Amino acid sequence: MKIISIFATYLLNTMKRFYQFYLIAFVLLSDFVMFAQPGDDDGGGGLEGDDTPAAPIDGKLIWLAIAGILFSVYYFKSKQQKA
Repeated sequence: MKIISIFATYLLNTMKRFYQFYLIAFVLLSDFVMFAQPGDDDGGGGLEGDDTPAAPIDGKLIWLAIAGILFSVYYFKSKQQKA
C-alpha cells in the first residue's frame, strides 16, 4: 500500500510540473499571436510598403553571453552554499 502512495505522490508532482511548463509555454508563445498585425497584400503575394532597414543583432551579443555565464556561476555557487 505504501508503494501506491509513493507512486501517487510522484505522479502528482510530475503532473504539477507539466502543468506549470505548459502554462508558461502558453503565456510565452501566445505573445506572438496577440501582437501580430495583418499586412496589406499587393496582389503578388508580398506585403506593401517599404522594408525597414536591417538591424544588426550581434552588436552586444558577447556582453549577453558574458552576463549569462556570470549569472549561471553565481546561481550554482549560491545553490552549492545552501547544500
